Amino acid sequence: MPPLYSAYADAGLVPALKPTGEISPLQVDKDAAYPTFIAASRIDGRNDNEVVAQGDAELRRTTTALTADQLTYWKVEDEMEAVGNVRYTKEADRMSGPKLRLNLSENTGFFEQPNYSVTRSKKDQKQAYSPALGAAVQPVRKLPSFLPRDKEQKAAIATIAGEVVHAGQTLTTASGKADRLEFQGENRMRMTNATYSTCSAEDPDWYARVAELDLDYDREVAEGRDATVVFKDVPLFYSPWISFSLNNKRKSGFLAPTFGTSSKSGIEFTLPYYWDIAPNMDATIAPRLMSKRGLQVNTEFRYLNYDYQGLARVEWLPNDRLAGRNRYGYSFLHLHPNLGHGFSGLVNVSGVSDGTYLRDLSTRITEASQGNLLRQGVLSYGGGWWSATANMQVYQTLQDPALPPVSKPYERVPQLLLTASRPDFVGGTAFAFNGEYVAFDHPTLDTARRLTFYPQLSLPLLTPAWYVTPKIGLHSTRYDIDRRSSTGPDSIVRNLPVFSVDAGVAFERDLDWFGKGLTQTLEPRLYYLLVPQRTQNQIPVFDSGLADFNFATIFSDNIYSGVDRIADANQLTAALTSRLIDPQTGEEYVRGMVGQRYYFAKQNVTLPGESARPGGTSDFLAALSGRLMPRTYADVAWQYDPRDGETERFVVGGRWQPDFAKVLNASYRYTRDHTFSGGTPGIRQVDFSGQWPLGRGWYGVGRFNYSLKERRIIETIGGLEYNGGCWVGRLVLQRYASATGDTNTALFVQLELNDFSKIGSNPLELLSRRIPGYGRINQMTSDPVFGYD
Repeated sequence: MPPLYSAYADAGLVPALKPTGEISPLQVDKDAAYPTFIAASRIDGRNDNEVVAQGDAELRRTTTALTADQLTYWKVEDEMEAVGNVRYTKEADRMSGPKLRLNLSENTGFFEQPNYSVTRSKKDQKQAYSPALGAAVQPVRKLPSFLPRDKEQKAAIATIAGEVVHAGQTLTTASGKADRLEFQGENRMRMTNATYSTCSAEDPDWYARVAELDLDYDREVAEGRDATVVFKDVPLFYSPWISFSLNNKRKSGFLAPTFGTSSKSGIEFTLPYYWDIAPNMDATIAPRLMSKRGLQVNTEFRYLNYDYQGLARVEWLPNDRLAGRNRYGYSFLHLHPNLGHGFSGLVNVSGVSDGTYLRDLSTRITEASQGNLLRQGVLSYGGGWWSATANMQVYQTLQDPALPPVSKPYERVPQLLLTASRPDFVGGTAFAFNGEYVAFDHPTLDTARRLTFYPQLSLPLLTPAWYVTPKIGLHSTRYDIDRRSSTGPDSIVRNLPVFSVDAGVAFERDLDWFGKGLTQTLEPRLYYLLVPQRTQNQIPVFDSGLADFNFATIFSDNIYSGVDRIADANQLTAALTSRLIDPQTGEEYVRGMVGQRYYFAKQNVTLPGESARPGGTSDFLAALSGRLMPRTYADVAWQYDPRDGETERFVVGGRWQPDFAKVLNASYRYTRDHTFSGGTPGIRQVDFSGQWPLGRGWYGVGRFNYSLKERRIIETIGGLEYNGGCWVGRLVLQRYASATGDTNTALFVQLELNDFSKIGSNPLELLSRRIPGYGRINQMTSDPVFGYD
């Protein structure tokens, strides 16, 4: 009989085997739940428990496979030892070395001098995820409509509100080598004199060299001592103790330090400490050392729950060496969309020590030019078809000595709102109501209490192709005024009837668009508005201004924002819209619009200093936007004044984005100069930005924003990114002009080691804001603290 058959028979494990001349696997534990198979050139069985396999030995069990020159398996203990050219595979894990001893059931044992590669998937499944907290939490309900609307507050809300996502099975791979690796159970390992890297290459670009390293994939945490991070064979930093998250899971500990430089503060160094307080709560303490100013301490506290979420930030800079005083900043934003029984609330408070704090210590243009900081509290109730809101709104005015005086807005102390809507009212009509009581306060100007009622009744006549909606309303307002800066009666009552008719029709036809079948629409719309004249020049202006004239406001019933001025009107608005739509998906490819108002009477009601509009026609509006060609987008807007024969505004922009991380943007912006008549100055600006691969993992990013009118650069950004596969390097230089005419410069240098650490200052938020369509070639780093990137 062949030698192979003899080896099986001598082992006493298999009574018979058909000789085939080839090595076939031997099942050594036929009754086990997870059978073990062994194959080799020679197999010896010394008793019913021990099997010794020599020569191309192989062991297999479900997701486990092992090859070696020689292996010994003990059936009762379910343990094996492999010697010589050992290669061990379990699921996606790969290890190789000279000697392995392992208990297969308990996954305990050791591997001498192994090279290892461990791959795990992230443990979170389909659930709610908070971008701010980086952890799974309960889903957040829809935020109420009373929330603040400016960009900075929207960004803060988006940061902490969270969203529901579907977590994919994202895989992370760690690799390296060690003098000894100990298996301490499923998903737990301890290594001695080891290296750790998320690079998959045999010669990794970066690694952590650690005297002892524990990997715990159940807690998704790694801890080690005597650690040195090496990049391109150059040691970056040493730590006697190291702890980091596996699979980017949150954990307490020091974060990677950040380095940067700016013309305002000099060389900067920040060492943040992250405190994982609870699954829905965390804090960051970030000392920021600035060579020109001193040591600033930044703190941030965040929390998130099913019914509420919040964000608190405090900054403290004792004895600013440039300013010669103590300086601080704080902000607190709490959103409570569900207080119970239909109630919701908001608290938004911020402040700084002095008027130049944000200009000196923030790297964001929007914050550096901010003139008033909002302090607001809101309580709202939704009762189905009606809702009520109470609002308190005050400001801190930031006065920069180098700038003209900043005007302080009127404070609302308080403001009470009541709205109602019944689209199914009596006899097919629709009813709407807006009511407001507000007390305006100001340190130097007139103050007042204003009460407004605006009931409206409409009769919608609708078909699938056309609609006609006549509407009538009564705008009633009462003022009780405390005169300080004007003269006139202390009590004023104003009643204005408002009548309008809105009508439109939609036509459709099939159209071939670059070989694709689309539907083209033609949608004319007419809107007639009639409002009688009422003398209003004795009413102070508390919250009213001339609304911007565009397609969003062309069909409104008042050309002013607020209610201190209700414009008289006898006018017809005509507009025409055409769209290209995919009939299968409903996707809109292109939209074009033109529109104009026709005035049948001259304007009588104006704001102080505003010239009355004559009759005739308004400015002509035209716009075109959409995907004109595959991966090519354009936006064009034009406002033309037919009375003066001048272009009032013109904006044209285009974007070509053929692929991810490939985008080129160009735009031109023009507004007419009205300083000669006491109006706003004109604008003529060009803006170019883009991101493009340069080859071999390199990407270029940049922006050039230039004022043709002032002949000066508004902002320039230039930088390089490199994707090394398991790491990303970024070098970005930003230079921008402030409102005072000063030029500020910031340098961002960042090295991101995938799934391990981020070192340096983060330019990603800057690039995302300034370059439309920017693609992040790697995951975004942690959020900045109180406007500091």
